[in-house]
Amino acid sequence: MEVFNNTTKIVKDDLEKVITPRSRISIAAASFSIYAYEELKKQLNSIESLRFIFTSPTFVAEKIPKEKREFYIPRLNRERSIYGTEFEVKLRNELTQKAIARECAEWIRNKVTFKSNATNDSMGGFLNVQSDNQEYTYMPLNGFTTVDIGCERGNNIYNMVNKFEAPFSKEYIRLFESIWKDDERLQDVTEEVIEYISAVYQENSPELLYFMTLYNIFSEFLEDISEDVLPNEATGFKDSVIWDKLYNFQRDAALAIINKLEQYNGCILADSVGLGKTFTALAVIKYYENRNKNVLVLCPKKLKDNWMTFRGNLINNPLAKDRLRYDILFHTDLSRERGNSVMGLPLDRINWGNYDLVVIDESHNFRNGGAMSGEDGEKENRYLKLLNKVIRPGVKTKVLMLSATPVNNRFNDLRNQLALAYEGRPELINEKLNTKTDINTIFRQAQKVYNSWSKQPAELRTTESLLKQLDFDFFEVLDSVTIARSRKQIQRYYDTSEIGSFPERKKPISLRPKLTTLDNAINYEQVYEQLMQLNLSIYTPTNYIFPSKLDKYIDMESDQSNRLTQTGREEGIRRLMSINLLKRMDSSVHSFNLTFQRIYTHIKETVDTIDRYQSDNDIGLKDIRDFEDLDLDDQNIDVFNVGKKFKIDISDMDYLSWKRDLIADLEVLELLILMIEDIRPEFDYKLNELVDVIEKKIKNPINPGNKKILIFTAFADTAEYLYENIGYFVKDRFGLESALITGSENKTTIPKFSNDMNTILTCFSPISKDKNVVMPNDKSNIDILIATDCISEGQNLQDCDYCINYDIHWNPVRIIQRFGRVDRIGSKNEVIQLVNFWPDLALDDYINLKNRVEARMRISVMTSTGDDDYINQNENGDLAYRRQQLEKLQNEVVDLEEMTSGISIMDLGLNEFRMDLLAYLKEHPNLDRTPFGIHAVVRGEKPGVIFVLKNTNEELDTRKNRLQPFYLVYISEDGEVINTHMEPKVILDTMRYLSRGKKLPDMEACRIFNKETKDGRNMERISNLLQDVISSIITVHEENELDSFFGEGETSFLTTNISGLDDFELICFMVVI
Repeated sequence: MEVFNNTTKIVKDDLEKVITPRSRISIAAASFSIYAYEELKKQLNSIESLRFIFTSPTFVAEKIPKEKREFYIPRLNRERSIYGTEFEVKLRNELTQKAIARECAEWIRNKVTFKSNATNDSMGGFLNVQSDNQEYTYMPLNGFTTVDIGCERGNNIYNMVNKFEAPFSKEYIRLFESIWKDDERLQDVTEEVIEYISAVYQENSPELLYFMTLYNIFSEFLEDISEDVLPNEATGFKDSVIWDKLYNFQRDAALAIINKLEQYNGCILADSVGLGKTFTALAVIKYYENRNKNVLVLCPKKLKDNWMTFRGNLINNPLAKDRLRYDILFHTDLSRERGNSVMGLPLDRINWGNYDLVVIDESHNFRNGGAMSGEDGEKENRYLKLLNKVIRPGVKTKVLMLSATPVNNRFNDLRNQLALAYEGRPELINEKLNTKTDINTIFRQAQKVYNSWSKQPAELRTTESLLKQLDFDFFEVLDSVTIARSRKQIQRYYDTSEIGSFPERKKPISLRPKLTTLDNAINYEQVYEQLMQLNLSIYTPTNYIFPSKLDKYIDMESDQSNRLTQTGREEGIRRLMSINLLKRMDSSVHSFNLTFQRIYTHIKETVDTIDRYQSDNDIGLKDIRDFEDLDLDDQNIDVFNVGKKFKIDISDMDYLSWKRDLIADLEVLELLILMIEDIRPEFDYKLNELVDVIEKKIKNPINPGNKKILIFTAFADTAEYLYENIGYFVKDRFGLESALITGSENKTTIPKFSNDMNTILTCFSPISKDKNVVMPNDKSNIDILIATDCISEGQNLQDCDYCINYDIHWNPVRIIQRFGRVDRIGSKNEVIQLVNFWPDLALDDYINLKNRVEARMRISVMTSTGDDDYINQNENGDLAYRRQQLEKLQNEVVDLEEMTSGISIMDLGLNEFRMDLLAYLKEHPNLDRTPFGIHAVVRGEKPGVIFVLKNTNEELDTRKNRLQPFYLVYISEDGEVINTHMEPKVILDTMRYLSRGKKLPDMEACRIFNKETKDGRNMERISNLLQDVISSIITVHEENELDSFFGEGETSFLTTNISGLDDFELICFMVVI
C-alpha cells in the first residue's frame, strides 16, 4: 500500500506513470471535471476505455418536475462540476474551457461510458486502473476533479488517498463490475454528459447570455416570489379590450404594477410624457375589478372627461365592452364636506373606507405631504383627508400613483407620495423592503447627498456623479415601488415595429411680437413698470385692522408657528394676483384688460362701501374660489380655502389708510386701462402674427396634407378671444373648421355640432381617438383647436403635427406637457413643429421681472404651492437654472426627464429585468442548468467585452455594490472601462439591447471571433481584458473605501480587500465586435 497526502506527493503524478496505452479505467465518484481530464489528457487519450459511476443521482431523469430544493441544489452542483467545481474556478477563469470541453466531449464519445446511481442509497468513491500486467485501486476518491488528484488545494483539512495493489485491488474491481451490471440501481447517462459538456463549447445566442445573467443575479428574488404577488391570469384581465390596446412596454408596466401593489401596497408609475400612463392604469384597474374590488380614481378636474368616458356606456368609449365601473372624484373633492361628486355621489355619504385600490392621477399634486391649517389647526389638507378618510379606515387600500414628474427638487416629494401606500406608518413598509435602514433615514440621507451635489459647479453636477454618491438602499426603495421609463429607453430597448416610432422634432420657432402696431402706443416694459406700482391692498384688509382690535379676529394665544394666519392667507392671495396679472399680460392684451376691469370694479365697490361707511358695515374678503385663473387641483392652494368667509367690521380698521392705498391702485389701473383699451384686434400685433403662422402652415403643411394646428394658452379669456378672431376667419378663407375647449366652455364652427370635449377631440384627432369605431357615421373634421391647459395632460392628439404656445408658461414642464399631446408614440407624422410666442423682452429681463414681482410679494409664512411655486422660490432652484431651462426651450424640444436638474428616477430601477426573467422562465424552465463560463458574440456600437463575475470572497465589504455578489463590467477592446460595476442598470440595459430578438447565435460574428481565438485555444486577449476588469473593480472599491473613511457614516476603510481574479468566478461574458 502507498499513501498520497496530495500536497508533497500527489495522485496525478502517480496516475501519469500507471496509466499506459490500452489501460482500462473504472471510477465511482460524486463528480467528474473536464479540468481533471485536461491534467491527464495525454494518458487518457491513449486508454482503451473508461467507465464512470456517479455515486449520487446525477443527470438521471427527474421523477417529479423539480425535486425538493435540498435534493435539487446539490445535484445541480454535481452536474455543474463537469465543467469545474467551485475549487476549479481559477481554471475556468483562464477562459480555455471551450477548447478543453470540445476535446473532452470527443474523447468521451470514443472511450467513455457514464452511469449514475438512480437511488438515494449511498456509495463510496474509488478509482481502478487495469493494465495488461497490473491492477491498482485509489481510494477514498470523492470526485474525479483537479482537487481530488492533488493539482488544486480545495478546502479540505487533509486530502489523503491510499493506493492498493492486488489482491486488494481485485476486490474493488469485482465490486465495480457487480454494481456496473445492476440496471435497477444504475442508469446510463453518457448522452446527457456529452450534451452537457457540448453546451460549454457550442455557440450561444446573445439572448441566452442575457437571461443567464439575469437568472444568476435575481435567483434569490425568484426563490422569494410567490404566486400571491404575481398577476393571476385566471382573472381573465388579458382577455379584455384594454389589454389588446396596450403596447408591449405598457403590458410590462401593468404586470409589474400589479406585482408591486400586491407586494408593497403601492406603486408610482412615472413613465415619460407621451407613453400612455392612463391606458396602463386602466389595465391594472380592469385586473382588480375582475377580482371584484372597488376602485377609486382621484384626478384633477381638467382630466375628468378622459376618465368619465372610459367608464361610461357611451358610443365614444373605445373600452365600453370592458364595463369598467370605478368611481371618480376630483382632488378638490377631498376638501369639500358636502355637495355631489362628478358622478353624482353625495360626498357626505360616500363609503370612503371601502376602496380596495385608489388610482391618483397627477399624484405630484400631493407631493408636499400632510399639514393642518385653520385658526385652531382644525383643518386637514387634501393629503391628510385622503390618508384618514380613504386609505387608513375600512378595507386594505392599495395606491397607484401616476405622474410624469413625481420629483420636483426634493426626494421628500417622492417619500410623501409613497407614504400614502404605507398609510404614513413607516414600519409597514420597512419590514417589506430589503434595506439596511428605515425608509425615513434612506430619504433623509438621499436628500443630504442631493443637497451637497446640487451645490457643486455645473460641470461636476452630472447624473452619473449623483448616482455614484447615493446609497444602494435608496435604489432598492425606488426599485421596489416605482416604474419609470423614458422615450429613449422605450425606443432603445423595446421592439417598436408595432408601435411606430416617435416623430422627428423640428427646431422650435420662437416669435417675439411687440404689443401693438399703433404709433406711440405702450410697450411691454411700460406696462410692467406700471404693474410694479400696484400694491393690491384690496386683498389684504387685515393689514389695516387696529392692533387693539386684532384679537377679535385672530386668537393671539394659539401657536401660529405651523399655521397660516388670515394675514398670511391674504398675502398669499395678493401675491398670486400680482403674478396672475403678469401672466395675463404675457398671454394677451384682451385677457389683461378683462382682469384689470374686474379688479378695478372690485376696488371701486370697496371704496364706495368705505365712503358710505356706517358703524355696522363690514367688509367681506374676496374668497380665492372666486378666481378662475388659479390651478385649484394643486393641493397646496388648500391653504387659501381656510375657514369661512372672513368679515371685518370697518370700525375696527384704519380705513382711511386703506382707502388711500386703494385709490392709489385705482389711479394706476385707470391709466393702464386707458393705455391698452385702444389695442383692438386689428392692432393686436401678437394676434396678427398668429394668423400669419396659421396661414403659412395651412398653405405649406410640414407633413403631406396635414393642416391640423393645436394652439395652447393658459387663460380661458385668451382662448375665447383667439377663437372669436380666428375660428370664422379660417373657415371663410380656407374652409376649415375650428374648435375651442376651455374646460368651462366649448365651441365649434360646425353648425349643430355636439360641443362636449371628447367629441371635439375625436374629430380633431380621428386616428388616435378611433373615430371610425366610436363615431362611424360622422364626417365632421376639425383642423384648428384652441385650448387651455385643461387638455395639456392625458390626451392623445398625435394626428396633429403643429403645436403653438400662445403664451409661455413659467414652469417649463408645462410647455413640454403641452407639446406631449402631439409628440407621442405611434404618431403617423414624420415631423412635428413647436412654435413659442415669447414676450417682446430679452430673456434676462423677462426672468428678472418675474423675480422682482415674486421678491416684492414674498412672505415667509406660507408653504410652497406646487407647479408655479408662488410662494417658496427656492423650490424651483435658482434663477440661473430657470433661465437655462427657458433658454433651452427656445432652441430645442427637450424631454421632461432632461428638464429636471438631475433627479430622474428613470435611471434607477431594476424591476423590468426581473419581469423579463419571469416571462422567459415560463418558456425556458431549465435555465438553471446553463454552464458557467460560456460566452456569446454579438455585433454592437462599442467593441469590447461585458464580463459577468461573481465574488467568492464572503469576507469582502461590498456595501457599495448594488448587485452583490455579482459584478458587471463593460470594457472596450483597448482596455478602457466603458461602464464600471457601479453602473449595473446601464450594463443590463446594454445587454438587453444587444440581445433583443437574437434567439440564435450570430454565426458570422462567431466565425470571426473563433478565427481570432483559434477556436478558444488562444484566449490571451480576452484573458488580459479580464485582468483589466479586476483591476478596475479593485480601483473603484478602494476609492469608495477612501470616500467612506473621509465621509460621514460607517466606514469600510481597511476592511478585507480584493486580492485579484481568485476572488471571482466567471459566470459568462458577452463579446461585442
